[in-house]
Amino acid sequence: MTTNTIQQNVEKALEEIRPFLKSDGGDITLISIDDNKHVKVRLEGACTSCNVNQMTLKAGVETTIKKYAPEIETVVNVE
Repeated sequence: MTTNTIQQNVEKALEEIRPFLKSDGGDITLISIDDNKHVKVRLEGACTSCNVNQMTLKAGVETTIKKYAPEIETVVNVE
């Protein structure tokens, strides 16, 4: 898959996740995709101080991104 296609798929995944985050006062921004397999995102708003944000990142964000872009291996939050 091309870099552009991977980025579009990751963005689609984030659009699916975003309403759930916004309903809790948070948001998410794509920072980068390295080597077409390592995604960096930034959890924002209420998500930065939420004590379950790592669970949200793994269970929600990473799972949804991998559904749209199965070649993604890791998803990490950067501050």
